[in-house]
Amino acid sequence: MIAIPAVDLRDGACVQLVGGSYAEEVVRLENPPAVARGWAEIGFRKLHVVDLDAATGASANGSMIETILRDTPMDVQVGGGVRSREEIERLLGAGASRVVLGTRAVEEPDWLASVVAAYPGAIMVAADVRGRNVVTRGWARTLPLDIVELATELNSLSLAGLLVTAVDYEGRMGGTDLALMDDVVAASKFPVTASGGITSLFDLRALECRGVSAAVIGMALYTGAIDPRAVAQEFSA
Repeated sequence: MIAIPAVDLRDGACVQLVGGSYAEEVVRLENPPAVARGWAEIGFRKLHVVDLDAATGASANGSMIETILRDTPMDVQVGGGVRSREEIERLLGAGASRVVLGTRAVEEPDWLASVVAAYPGAIMVAADVRGRNVVTRGWARTLPLDIVELATELNSLSLAGLLVTAVDYEGRMGGTDLALMDDVVAASKFPVTASGGITSLFDLRALECRGVSAAVIGMALYTGAIDPRAVAQEFSA
């Protein structure tokens, strides 16, 4: 399993939120490209970049993302508010290894199938989950769709993987939803990336034992709750 630092962008800064709430921002760093380079210097090989503003339909951080892609010697996956083929093409052309699709991919399965066919192996689906229900539009809309049901439906597509974020656990530093990840791994034929609440090496090892392929880590790295160098050393592949 590989550990991936998160760089969540809001108003041009790198931030961390609690519980998927934009009102609960507890980390703000004003130079995201420098943050990204710092993770590379520590030894991480992949980076997860999310445009939180674009996810809610607000002004986006496109130029900042392009700077990170240009200046960071890492494998970078990018998501947050990507809802058009043109934006997918722009991000891949700018150097993103994978584009992460959330709201439109979940709400419009025919559109998702068309873009996956156009960019096979380059598209990840991000499913944000409260309890077992998928939430979209910056966590504002709860769908009557169980995550296991969604994972099963996606198995017919040529995806790069499935990213599942336990929103209820996000930023709370209380551990992640292992039972949720157990079920998703069992249902999905694609590599599963876990996110939300990862706080310790124990959490990472427990996810690895459950067959999770990658883990996106945010709050625990930014607050020093977990040693970044120890993470990068143990979870590098």
